Amino acid sequence: MKDSDTLQDIAKQLSRLAEAHEAQLAETRHAIDGPINWNAKAFRWRDNGRLQAIDSPQSLELDRLHGIARQKAQLIANTRQFLARAPANNALLWGARGTGKSSLIKALLPMFADEGLRMIEVPTHRLVDLPDLVALLAERPERFIVFSDDLSFESGDGSYKALKAVLDGSLAATPDNILIYATSNRRHLMPEFQSENQATQTLDSEIHHGEAVEEKISLSERFGLWLSFYAFDQQRYLEIAAKHLNAFGLTADIGVEQPWERAALQWALARGNRSGRTAEQFARDWAGQTATDI
Repeated sequence: MKDSDTLQDIAKQLSRLAEAHEAQLAETRHAIDGPINWNAKAFRWRDNGRLQAIDSPQSLELDRLHGIARQKAQLIANTRQFLARAPANNALLWGARGTGKSSLIKALLPMFADEGLRMIEVPTHRLVDLPDLVALLAERPERFIVFSDDLSFESGDGSYKALKAVLDGSLAATPDNILIYATSNRRHLMPEFQSENQATQTLDSEIHHGEAVEEKISLSERFGLWLSFYAFDQQRYLEIAAKHLNAFGLTADIGVEQPWERAALQWALARGNRSGRTAEQFARDWAGQTATDI
């Protein structure tokens, strides 16, 4: 009897644990699938086709982005036009890694949130849902920037066609309260091969391979505003590192030989590039070491 009672007790405990687990899952599903919190300033498009509010979006300051004054001015002007309900362009920010493409877009949100700007992050693999997302946002009073970071497509990936249709090409007009801002390391977003430029009649059984190349190029051309970002030279890299060090409360002057300059160059050499991201990472490390040495 005692063994039987023990087994029954264990079964009851397991049953209670299972019920508690199911209740927790139900709460989680309700939080995800419940009503959309339109009071939020930022959102993400989930794999289940739902719009989820981001409670604590990144708060980046435009003043912390150095060496990209031209790109900054153009994107801000385009965004101001959008918020003023004047004509504005979808934007593609492309170029070297770590040069501030994503940060520039994210920094627009705290700058313009009080003017009705909202931002929705859509990963590349969910761009096939863009028509559904556009339909959801069409009647909203807010102004939405759909943000897709590190945009690129592999050969045979058909999800780019949904993006092409929303940018320009669908029978349905894109609502004027939506713009698409995307970043990419590639200007043409899709892989290109040397063989595509060779004077052959066929390519991998593609008879009109020139038309296939045109299709790849046409995607990026549907973005009305192109902003290019390039790796910095040594002088510009050091200037940016100095500004980040100053922001951390350290005195860093260019032209005066200081230990941090050599350390900054060694830091960039170890990472294989000179960029704003590399400069900020160095400054953060140098400032941290300086603080702990005191």
